[in-house]
Amino acid sequence: MRWRGVNHVEFSVLDYENSVDFYDRMFGWLGYKSFWTLDLGYRSTYYMARFPFPHSYIGIQPAKSGGKLDHADRATGIHHIALWAKNAREVDDFHREFLLANNLSVSDPPAEYPIYAPGYYGVFFEDPINGIHWELAHIPRLPTPAAWMRFRRAAKQAAAEHPEWHGSFMETAMRRLPARHRNSADG
Repeated sequence: MRWRGVNHVEFSVLDYENSVDFYDRMFGWLGYKSFWTLDLGYRSTYYMARFPFPHSYIGIQPAKSGGKLDHADRATGIHHIALWAKNAREVDDFHREFLLANNLSVSDPPAEYPIYAPGYYGVFFEDPINGIHWELAHIPRLPTPAAWMRFRRAAKQAAAEHPEWHGSFMETAMRRLPARHRNSADG
């Protein structure tokens, strides 16, 4: 079973030097490390939360074409990327101390989103140079009973608003994916 999730994601950015400056400040505030800023045939800068341990990382490199993204357009491509927060307080602190302090565009201020998961709490914002939409989110490992109740109420309300769903909210939300078929050559 896979347990690490995404290996890495890379973004092509406008104005590479200013993008590096922005991401250095953003990821630095969040405690990430920049473990690679080299030009080996292409320029790139990478950020990782748990360096040097193998973990997901985020990279940026100069774009060769294109323009600033507009999240509201919902054009083909990445909708947003969410980073893990240590706790809800970190979400609030990041909002106040980094986003608001730097006059950055916040599309959705810190809030609980009980329909996503029990205790889910996040803030959504945009990279001012490239328009990449980000989220800093916290999901507690052990949600409180109150968070579970808010989740159940939100799921019940969503199910009531969607009579086309068959079964419960969770039965509708969780889909079975086709499994890999092994042949004799796979061992």
